[in-house]
Amino acid sequence: MLRILFLGDVMGRPGRRALEYLLPDLIAEFTPSLVIANVENAAGGAGISPKPLRELKDLEIDVMTSGNHIWDNREGYALLDAEPYLLRPANYPPGVPGKGVAVYRVPEDRLGGGTILGVVNLQGRVFMRETDCPFRTADREIKALNETGVTAVFVDFHAEATSEKEALGRYLDGRVAAVIGTHTHVQTADNRILPGGTAYLSDAGMCGPTEGVIGVKAESVMGRFLNALPFRAVPAEGPTAVRGCVVEYDEEIGRAVSIHLIQRDGEDDG
Repeated sequence: MLRILFLGDVMGRPGRRALEYLLPDLIAEFTPSLVIANVENAAGGAGISPKPLRELKDLEIDVMTSGNHIWDNREGYALLDAEPYLLRPANYPPGVPGKGVAVYRVPEDRLGGGTILGVVNLQGRVFMRETDCPFRTADREIKALNETGVTAVFVDFHAEATSEKEALGRYLDGRVAAVIGTHTHVQTADNRILPGGTAYLSDAGMCGPTEGVIGVKAESVMGRFLNALPFRAVPAEGPTAVRGCVVEYDEEIGRAVSIHLIQRDGEDDG
């Protein structure tokens, strides 16, 4: 049995503090084979940089995925090339920094020790910046991973539209252990096992402040809706929470057997 703990988009310092407070207990409770977190907003709500990366690695996060906002902080570009377990979506054109796939061997002292897992990071195209086709990219990357002998593949699909997320989940059903959506910062309640044995969730939610608008100070967002002007996404203050999911995958039968939501309240970061 493999157990994967996935954490939704980490929103700035409040999200990092929430994980510092709650993640040790989550690891003790679930004893995961692998811990994955989406970190595209980890540095001040926009991108990644060296200090947040160090903090997250110290918290025993094994693989870090991302999305369109990973490009918001240029400090992160070199990190994408240097860190084997820091990913950007695989369906960006050739020549951009980083990679979209990681191969991870579970440590021997964990559940499923020695198992080789693949993690694929993809980005949607509906209501988002144009990228290469995530469906065809998934085909290519999963085929390559299967040829290396991985036991299971986990997919973080960073996308806006639920329809696109569900479509990819159905498209990959039976070929991957899980398709988990990120990007909206709002956890959905549609966690389920698809007919072919793939665990699915439209959006894992966010690790960060529960006040504001999807983790951003409300007053900084209002201008966009009132006058259509750009705004800087400043993380909100106050209460925090950790959102995500736990997927259990049975290697013997080649199916996910459960997917449970993670909903934990953290400390006040105000």
